[in-house]
Amino acid sequence: MGMRSYRRGGVTAAERYGQGGMDDQLSMGTGWTVFSYLISGMAAYGGIGWVIGHFTHISLLFPIGMLIGLAISIGWIIYKYGRPHEQGIPPKGDDR
Repeated sequence: MGMRSYRRGGVTAAERYGQGGMDDQLSMGTGWTVFSYLISGMAAYGGIGWVIGHFTHISLLFPIGMLIGLAISIGWIIYKYGRPHEQGIPPKGDDR
C-alpha cells in the first residue's frame, strides 16, 4: 500500500504566487529565455567579430563583438520584458 494523495480545495500554489496559467506574459521559463538571449547574443556577435578579426588580423574585434552582442541582447530583453504597463499589467505604487 502506497501513500495516497488528494487535491485539497482552495487556492493552488500557482494562483498564490501570481502564476495564473499559460495566459500570463511571464512564466516559469522566462528566466531561462532571458539567459539564452544573453548567451546567444554574445556567441553570435562574438563569432562574427572573431571571423572578421581572423581575416583582418585584428584580435580586438572578438571581445568588441561579444560586448555589442551583449548590448543588443539587453536592449531586446528590455524591449520585450521591461514594459509591464504596455503588457496589460497596471503600474503599482507611485507609478500610477
